[in-house]
Amino acid sequence: MTRSAEVSRKTRETEISVSVHVDGKGKADISTGVGFFDHMLDQLSRHSLIDMTIKAKGDLHIDDHHTVEDTGIAIGQALSKALGERRGIMRYASIELAMDETLTRAAIDVSGRPFLVWNVAFSSPKIGTFDTELVREFFQALAQNAGITLHVTNHYGANNHHIAETCFKAVARVLRAALEPDPRQPDAVPSTKGSLKG
Repeated sequence: MTRSAEVSRKTRETEISVSVHVDGKGKADISTGVGFFDHMLDQLSRHSLIDMTIKAKGDLHIDDHHTVEDTGIAIGQALSKALGERRGIMRYASIELAMDETLTRAAIDVSGRPFLVWNVAFSSPKIGTFDTELVREFFQALAQNAGITLHVTNHYGANNHHIAETCFKAVARVLRAALEPDPRQPDAVPSTKGSLKG
């Protein structure tokens, strides 16, 4: 079965289209109008090996918030749609990801139950023109709409760009590992309930 999906979302604040191919090679075609966010989404695609096409138009004359949050919603919905019953996946994964002076941990359960635990602090409200608080907003929207439990903890780091980037890369790597096919139970839903739909 091809694990691919497309989602379009239009509100008075944003217009977003997303397509994902879970079993891809990490190819990204991304344009949100927010340069730093595009860079982070490129990392998410590249290191998860999920092909992503993301086009977003938002009310950037106000700020980046609606565009970032709604993009997280649309990616989450697309992933959930692509995974279907979530049969044959590994389900769980965790990683400690280093980048220069920064170390960040991510752990995931592709459970059907959305939850975010966020233990990440930034020393500045901005990375360039990008609001650092929007990193959490993105992952909250992603977790909620993908139906995943996600824990992200930054252990230490001095550079805010590095802290944000390790969050995206760490989440990408746990997504890649958790969504990999389980060769020992390729057709089973990995749950004693028999369902991973919440």
